[in-house]
Amino acid sequence: MRNALLIVVFSLFLMGTLRGAGDITAPDWSLLAADGETVRLSEVVEEQPVLLFFWATWCPYCKALMPHLQSMRLEYDEQLRILAVNFRENGDPVAFIADAGYDFTVLPDGDEIAAAYDVYATPGIVIVDQDMMIRFDLRSLPQRDPPPTDHPASHRRKAAYRAPYWAAAIRKSIDAVIRKAGK
Repeated sequence: MRNALLIVVFSLFLMGTLRGAGDITAPDWSLLAADGETVRLSEVVEEQPVLLFFWATWCPYCKALMPHLQSMRLEYDEQLRILAVNFRENGDPVAFIADAGYDFTVLPDGDEIAAAYDVYATPGIVIVDQDMMIRFDLRSLPQRDPPPTDHPASHRRKAAYRAPYWAAAIRKSIDAVIRKAGK
C-alpha cells in the first residue's frame, strides 16, 4: 500500500512538473512539415525559441487562439518560430491554415509528438527555449470561465473568453524567453 501511494505521489509530481514547465527538457523529435521540410525540434531551437501549438481544425478553442498566435508570429518575426502540430484530426489542416491566411509551420500527423508531451486535448501550447527547456505549458494556467448568464456557455463562447487571457500569458512567457536568450 505504501509503495502504491509513493508511485501515485511521484506520478502526480512528474505530471505537475511538466505542466508547471519548471526545468523539464523538451522531448526531441523530427517530423515532415506540410511544405516537405523535415523539422527537427533541436535544430529549430538552435536558431530561435519555439512555440508548439497542438491543435485540430474542429477545435473552437484553437480557432479562437489562432489570430492571437498569428499576431505573435508577426510581432516576434525571426525571434520565435511557431510550429502548428496538428493531431486528432479528420479535416485538412493545410487547407485550413492556408484559407485562414496564417503562416505557421504546419506539421500534420503530430499525434506521436502530442503524446510525447502528454498533450491529449486541444489546444496545447508549449514554449521551448534555446536550451531545449519547456518554459511554458498552457495547462499550467488556471481555468477562466465567462460570467454566468441565463444560458450555459457554449465552447465557442468559452473559447472567445479564454483566448485573450491565454494570449497574454503566452506573450509574457515569450518575452521572458527572448530576454533570457539576449535577443
